[in-house]
This record gives sequence, C-alpha cells and structure tokens, in this order.
Amino acid sequence: MSRLAAWLPVASLTFACVASGLAVEPIGKTRAKTEDILFSESFEDAHLASRGWYDGTSFRIVGDAVAGTGCIEYEWPDRQSGVQGSSPVRHLFEPRDEVSIRFYLKLSKGWGWSGQNFHPHLTHFLTTENSKWHGPAASHLTLYIEPVGGKLRLAAQDIQNKDMPHGLTQGPLRGGYNGKFFDSKEVLFKDDQWHCVEAYFRLNTLDLQDDRPTPDGIVRGWFDGKLVVEQTDVVLRSIDFPKMKFNQFLMAPYFGPGLLPHAQKLWIDELAVGTKRIGPLPVCKAHEKRQ
Repeated sequence: MSRLAAWLPVASLTFACVASGLAVEPIGKTRAKTEDILFSESFEDAHLASRGWYDGTSFRIVGDAVAGTGCIEYEWPDRQSGVQGSSPVRHLFEPRDEVSIRFYLKLSKGWGWSGQNFHPHLTHFLTTENSKWHGPAASHLTLYIEPVGGKLRLAAQDIQNKDMPHGLTQGPLRGGYNGKFFDSKEVLFKDDQWHCVEAYFRLNTLDLQDDRPTPDGIVRGWFDGKLVVEQTDVVLRSIDFPKMKFNQFLMAPYFGPGLLPHAQKLWIDELAVGTKRIGPLPVCKAHEKRQ
C-alpha cells in the first residue's frame, strides 16, 4: 500500500482552441526551454514507476485526454470513500531554488466544493529539508497548487518549524495548522472542460549577516495562460534553512472527512515541472481532432 493512501496556421489554431473553451498561448510568447524542464508526464499509460514516479500503487488511465490518448483519473465514488481509481504519487527532481508546474485539469460535471475555505488538496511541492517519504501536512515547507471554491489557490505551510530557532514563516498555528494563501480574485473553475493550470515559486533569499529572511520570494499562478496570482515579496523559508531547495513533487487529490459533497471525478493531463514558466500547450485537443 502507498504510504500516502493512509492520509491521506495561426488563425485556424486560435479558432479551434477558442471553440473548445481552451486558451492558447500567443505564438512568440516566452516559454521554458528544454533544459528548463525537470520532468514531464503525459499519462499515456499506467507505467508511471518506469518514468521516475514512486509511492503509488495503481493508476487509472482513461481517454478524452487534452492531448494524446490518455489522462489520469481520480474518483470519489461516494461521500464516505477516499479517493479511488488512482493512487497519490510522487516524483523527485534535481534540487532547485525555483520551480514551476504546468498541468491540465478537468472536473466532472456538477463538481461540488467543500463548503469551507479549504480542500480539496491536489498537487504539492516539498523540499530537501524533508525525506522523500514525508507527508505534506506537517513539513518544513509544503507548497500547494489546487482549486478551492472555484478559485486557483497557491499556498504554503511550515508547521514543522514551530520548534525551530526562528519559528514559523507561514503564520501562527490555528487548530494545529498554519498557512498563507494566494488566491485568484475570480472564480475560475466553473465548468467540466479542460483548463491549463500553471504556477511558479521562487525561494526568498536570506540575509545571513542580519540573521533574517529577505522578503523577495515569488508566487505566481496562471489560468488558461492568464496571470491570476502574483506576489513578489514572499517569505517561504527562514534563516534556519540556508540550504533548502525544492526537490519533490506530490500529486495527491484529497478531501478531508465530511468535506466531500457528493460522488465526483477529476482528470489531470500533460503535466510538466521545470524551473521557468512552461506555458500552455502550443496546440489544443480540439485542433488535433480536426487534423
């Protein structure tokens, strides 16, 4: 059993994408270079372990993908069940001070939210300050990329730092948890179509001479190619962690007990992790179907 299972031409191209409800990045826009991509996954088959993924036991690959022939499916069959169909799963990558992600997300028709200002969780980054098996809920730093109440949320928590010399950076503990939220202003997830989700994080620097963090960390988020979250004065680490780097991605869709409104599903496709903004796919599924 997974350790996570327990908790846990340009005009025609543009027309095709608009007709499908998907955005397309304007040609010529700055995109990540190949050397900036740390790993990518198209979910064409269930052999994720052969491509560097670990801590997952089963994966449900289905059709109706945003590109190619497959995407990964997560399902909640009823209000009492945990997520089924596919396991939570992790992927390590070369440690970096900055990290970006791009994936496509589709929610089932009639998707319901938790009714609270939290959950579901979806994707996460952890750092070199925790082990490759560490859970996301109480770490030295966990980042979150997820839809909450229809908005895109980027968030951070560092609960494990409560006893460190310089303490917490993501706010005081409330009910045993802490966190800082960076939400889109508008509700974005409101249909059952594919949407491109992107995020970029950069660790803040440290003023070792004055024994304090410098508020110059960056948090940015995009929805279908549009910048919807931006904060450039963020503190993500304290002076206690001068060697901290991002090195682990975790995909773990999760509703807490009593927060799932009804049976529903979600799908993820065309995921990539890098060090620079990656950008949406240059073509969309609707265009591919017209070839």
